[in-house]
Amino acid sequence: MAEMAIATEDLVALLRWYIDQGVDEAIDEEQVDRFAVPPPAPAAPAAAAARASSTRPAAPTPPRSPVPSPVTRAPVPIESPQLVEDARALAESCNTLAELEAAVRAFEGCALKRTAKNTVFADGTPGAPVMIVGEAPGGDEDRLGKPFVGVSGQLMDRMMAAIGLTRDGGFYITNILFWRPPGNRTPTVAEQAMCLAFTRRHIELARPKVLILAGGTSVKAVLDTTEGITRMRGKWVSYRLGDGTELPTMPTFHPAYLLRTPASKRLSWLDLLAVDKKLKELTA
Repeated sequence: MAEMAIATEDLVALLRWYIDQGVDEAIDEEQVDRFAVPPPAPAAPAAAAARASSTRPAAPTPPRSPVPSPVTRAPVPIESPQLVEDARALAESCNTLAELEAAVRAFEGCALKRTAKNTVFADGTPGAPVMIVGEAPGGDEDRLGKPFVGVSGQLMDRMMAAIGLTRDGGFYITNILFWRPPGNRTPTVAEQAMCLAFTRRHIELARPKVLILAGGTSVKAVLDTTEGITRMRGKWVSYRLGDGTELPTMPTFHPAYLLRTPASKRLSWLDLLAVDKKLKELTA
């Protein structure tokens, strides 16, 4: 059966979709071990070997040098538990948001920083009544150095404006990761742990009245839970600060998820109404 030709406009549309999704590198379907010893060349068939031996006298076989076995080296991880502890100690030594931001920008322990264009720390108003913690910077955020500035960020701004909150005094916004993972891949446990050390201190220094966790990755990391976002969203939980203060926390869907599943916007609207009600109770 002849292969079906793919129209040029279809290929262009597919490439545009890849770019919109943050794909910036091509990867094979299967992993390739570049350090593996290549397989030996196939031996000559027996018949060919017999013909060769019959046409010329056998030459003395020279002594074969032993083939050295490949050297096995223990892998050296880019991240280590010590780096996580270093991040925690550095974060705890910061007493202001300005000091914390400087510490994050100077921190070299996280591998994500080596591939990112910018450090994405925070946006909005420090000390605002609401703090939003998302997941990770995307392509737009990495380029501009601010969180939630792409399409999903624009949706977040409209959602918060619906309950009377803007970045200019109404809310403060950040992510658990300060650098974009290449190709928007899932960050490793070590990468999350290092960034989370700073994020926890970030929440303590910002001290909002209400904390919103946007997206399953943010919810699981900050609350240290295995529960999925579908079961957690819409339910108030408490996040304990270092001094023992209980912070009312609302898990909700990430706006990027809402762009993919518009039917879930109704549930997120209910979450925002609950946040608005909680704020009024706390300021009454």
